[in-house]
Amino acid sequence: MRKKKLVVIGNGMAGIKCVEEIYKLDPQQFQITVFGNEPHPNYNRIMLSKVLQGNSSIDDIILNDWSWYKERDIRLYTNEMVTRIHTDSRIVETSSGLQADYDSLVIATGSSAFIPPILGVNKAGVISFRNIEDCRTMMEYARNYRKAAVIGGGLLGLEAARGLLNLGMETDVIHNAPYLMNRQLDRMSAEMLRKELEQQGMRFWLNKDTESITGRNRAKGIRFTNGITIEADLIVISVGIRPNIGLARASGIETNRAIVVDDFMRTSVPNVYAVGECAEHRGIAYGLVAPLYEQGKVLAKVICGQETGPYAGSVPYAELKISGIEVFSVGEILETEAETALQMYDGIRGTYKKVMMREDVIRGAILFGDTAESTQLLNLVKREAPVSSLSPAATASGGSDNDGIVAAMSDRETVCACNAVNKSAIMCAVLEDGLETTDQVRDRTKASSSCGGCRSMVSAVVKYALLNGKTSIAAGAPPICACTQMSHELLKASIASSAFISTKEVMTSLGWSKADGCAACSSAIQYYLSLLHPDIPACEAAFPLNEAFIGLTAGFTANMLQETVPKSASFLLGTTLHNHFGRMLFPYHVKTAVSSGLHEHAGVLVHEIGITGAPAGWEVYAAGHAEHPVKQGQLIGIADTDTLALELAAACLQLYRERAQFGEPMWKWMERESIVEIREALLDFDIRQELLDRVFASEKFNFNEERPGDRVCSR
Repeated sequence: MRKKKLVVIGNGMAGIKCVEEIYKLDPQQFQITVFGNEPHPNYNRIMLSKVLQGNSSIDDIILNDWSWYKERDIRLYTNEMVTRIHTDSRIVETSSGLQADYDSLVIATGSSAFIPPILGVNKAGVISFRNIEDCRTMMEYARNYRKAAVIGGGLLGLEAARGLLNLGMETDVIHNAPYLMNRQLDRMSAEMLRKELEQQGMRFWLNKDTESITGRNRAKGIRFTNGITIEADLIVISVGIRPNIGLARASGIETNRAIVVDDFMRTSVPNVYAVGECAEHRGIAYGLVAPLYEQGKVLAKVICGQETGPYAGSVPYAELKISGIEVFSVGEILETEAETALQMYDGIRGTYKKVMMREDVIRGAILFGDTAESTQLLNLVKREAPVSSLSPAATASGGSDNDGIVAAMSDRETVCACNAVNKSAIMCAVLEDGLETTDQVRDRTKASSSCGGCRSMVSAVVKYALLNGKTSIAAGAPPICACTQMSHELLKASIASSAFISTKEVMTSLGWSKADGCAACSSAIQYYLSLLHPDIPACEAAFPLNEAFIGLTAGFTANMLQETVPKSASFLLGTTLHNHFGRMLFPYHVKTAVSSGLHEHAGVLVHEIGITGAPAGWEVYAAGHAEHPVKQGQLIGIADTDTLALELAAACLQLYRERAQFGEPMWKWMERESIVEIREALLDFDIRQELLDRVFASEKFNFNEERPGDRVCSR
């Protein structure tokens, strides 16, 4: 059977991330050809500043070496510039005359440094800072010259300047705004940054516009518009980037600032896609690793023909990568955009924290000197969480308490946004795999391997696991039974991060004291295997749908009464829930009641899921309990349509399946996690959709599916 032909134009981080994901999903479907205009395999461009600063070598930042391509039978053409895309015949052509035909084409041409129209900017000694060759040029200049200048006081400009200092050059930074990183920082944090960098040896020229580059044959200095001149043998331009769209535009593909794509990364031409810095999604072109990786994952599923949710955009954030200085910024940080919710300055420790809000919702944050809370704040901004969601550690005086922050994080909370690595995966790597350093965890999980901005948080989780992990398991999270020292959460984390396919394999690998375990732990293992690896046939076979397992139910009890809302509405809600969830596995017995109104005695408030008709549509309750101890269900939301009521109920059930411990009734789970946190998750559209996607993926159905006795509900 002929493999489909996939051509990728661009050998950078975005394009190769997409290739990696495609290879994971379906390694045999495509013959992949990659064109790169540099002589190197795929490398981490974000870490170039670390090479300049002497913290990494060029070999250290290679992400996929030559052997990686060879082992996967990927044809890599380096030093090849694609000059034409023949969209009618589906052929790409390079400047050297090479041609390659395709069934699917991915454009990942990235971006180039923006070069402003400064007189003399084309002279020798004036360069940008975008690739390995630029690094080598700067190193070469440092061997022969002493004075350097960087035009641009943003992230990349400051990182380049720090690298030049490390190379032994006297370094001036010219910035056309009144303070550094003016798009990411406020005046106070920018002033703290300036003082810190001045102590390291940088000199700053703020509020200065460059008129020309002086020197006859090569750069000798810079003249400002006010007539002042400074000397410089090497001038680095770092004032922004420009997406590389010339190839796409010349080939008839729609472009604006970048290549225009839809929510599935499709361009205006069939079978042609764009990803990364060259792509414009909903009017935005991203220059950060995390959004590019998110785009790559969506595109990989689209190209492989697998169902996927749309790419809905990303929240941009910034992290300065200069040794000894920690700076983080996300979202709306200017007083004109939002108002200050929290502001803390510690002159002794040299730390600063500011959280911005609008309409009591967290909209942005700045951290200086201590960025351990950066991932947590990023997640709060992404979720548009209320200000009340700030943790006690975030609002305490005297700086952040890293142990407190890590302890307060849920196991599923993301630590590394670029590679989607959560706390659980890092804890498991330390406690189960015996890793002891941040670098070991990075190599195993990829946490902090991309932009490196989360390294301090990864280090905090590793330290917490080493110092408190075993203790917390023994004291705060008791073992499942006498057969093991593992808690439910650690067992789930171990199964999630491994390829176990049987109960026996889990017990053997994780050191069970009894070879066959007992009813409690064996049932728990089988449940977690089925939940976390639903596509492995061995797991399904090992876990028959049978109520003989303690705490499981094979279905729902649905009490359907008529009256205030139409008889058909309450009946169909109940039958839809029963048909779709009747044979799903839950940590404990689950029953549901659907009623036309609270006046009907269906027991809505004492069932795990209760749905009742109301003037506004439907009220959805969860975690009721009819037996001792009797618990009244908590309102999780009001839905104005049948579909939304079903979605709220289904998402709540999936959240319960994923987060509860085996054998834990829903009311106990809700008391442990708090109704506020659960309600926030269910009412967040993106989180709810992710939960529903996992329901559909595991059960191979959706609410649009027409089944006997069901009314079709559109999602």
